[in-house]
Amino acid sequence: MTGTGGAGALTPTETGAFFLCDIFDASPKDDLGTMEHPIFSLSTRPDRRILSYEHNGTTIDVTPSVRGRATIHDKDILIYCISQLMAAANAGRAISRTLHLKAHDLLTATNRDTSGDGYARLRDAFERLAGTRITTNLSTGGVEVTSGFGLIESWEIVRKAKGGRMVSVTVTLSEWLFRAVQSKSVLTLNRAYFGLRKPLERRIYELARKHCGRQPEWQIGLATLHKKAGSTAPIRVFRAAVRKIIAGGGLPEYHMREAPGDLILFERAGVAVAPGSAPQLKRETLEAARGLVPGADVYALEARWRSWWGETGQPVLRNPDQAFLGWVRAQIS
Repeated sequence: MTGTGGAGALTPTETGAFFLCDIFDASPKDDLGTMEHPIFSLSTRPDRRILSYEHNGTTIDVTPSVRGRATIHDKDILIYCISQLMAAANAGRAISRTLHLKAHDLLTATNRDTSGDGYARLRDAFERLAGTRITTNLSTGGVEVTSGFGLIESWEIVRKAKGGRMVSVTVTLSEWLFRAVQSKSVLTLNRAYFGLRKPLERRIYELARKHCGRQPEWQIGLATLHKKAGSTAPIRVFRAAVRKIIAGGGLPEYHMREAPGDLILFERAGVAVAPGSAPQLKRETLEAARGLVPGADVYALEARWRSWWGETGQPVLRNPDQAFLGWVRAQIS
């Protein structure tokens, strides 16, 4: 068995009850904190630089281990864990921040290689996640505490035989990340996210998903996007990379384009309507939808409904709120 310390196997009495990851089709979920702020490295080489970031009163210092800072691709592990926990919580199951998962299921769900190299890279990712230390006042679940922690507290690999392929992994998430799950401070990701191979594409999709929300469009200054993405490239190099992403048009759910004033505009795909012409919903309606589908991302539901409304010819709705709630009931029936 392999872990971060060598103190022996984790046991339920040391970590609390294990949570078994066994939900095959759990929707990908990402926590709002790491979507908003640049915790993860965009480098494809070991990144041993200390990151110091401040934005609107939030301060973050990220200190890597000798193996480098956790990368945006390493984050797949956390997304998988969060997705499993949220699916179980929504189904009324008890959850724990210590998870027991099958390595093959994790690799498959996150569109990773299941060859021997894939398992080796998975171990490296666990080591970077555990070794990356964060000091921040970023709140999760409505609680702001300045503290230091690793993204995961501990991990352990079980192999078929000595030197053989890993079979299962036990991982304990940080209290900070688990609190985000408990407070449902998460958003659903498009499954195509795992098909994005360029780190910057992933990071920009996260920001678009976080900020576009219920809006048909969102814009951000290039300089601010550069900062929030966590890019260490000069702004001219960053601008060129963004233009390549725009030209490629492969960002899930969103169309990107440059706008006057050095702005980048994101438009939700499938919502091809003039600004202000789409049906507007009351806040009470979104709360009612949350009651129908506890734990769901109601803004994502609203965006899907708007897309469906546009694809069906933009019919005139006498009562958009009732139409939306009827659509939500049809999705869960």
